[in-house]
Amino acid sequence: MTEPRTSHIELLRAAYAAFNARDADAALALMTETVAWPRAFKGGVVRGPDEVRAYWKAQWNEIDPCVEPIGFALEQDHRILVQVHQVVRDLAGTTLADDYVGHRFSIVDGQIESMELEVAPRRDDDV
Repeated sequence: MTEPRTSHIELLRAAYAAFNARDADAALALMTETVAWPRAFKGGVVRGPDEVRAYWKAQWNEIDPCVEPIGFALEQDHRILVQVHQVVRDLAGTTLADDYVGHRFSIVDGQIESMELEVAPRRDDDV
């Protein structure tokens, strides 16, 4: 795997920042009209900005997730695997999960077309 293009890293960093700021419109502006997004919180996949927005808003009404990208790798099929530190809290602030996961993105014409989840391997400093 090699380093993805700087423009793709900047695009993904902007999407994560918007998500963490709960700015769905800013995040969705970085995605295609046919974006496919996993419903990690509920299962399945949502498609298109309206379904993604509705899923996120429902999620944010129940939990407080924060996802910080910590590594980017270009895969042979030109998708980008992002290693993410994910902390999920309930609305009272209690930590429900503190994990490292992988998010695999397809980018088309400078916009996010899809994201898939992958369990990331444990980092050396997790032991």
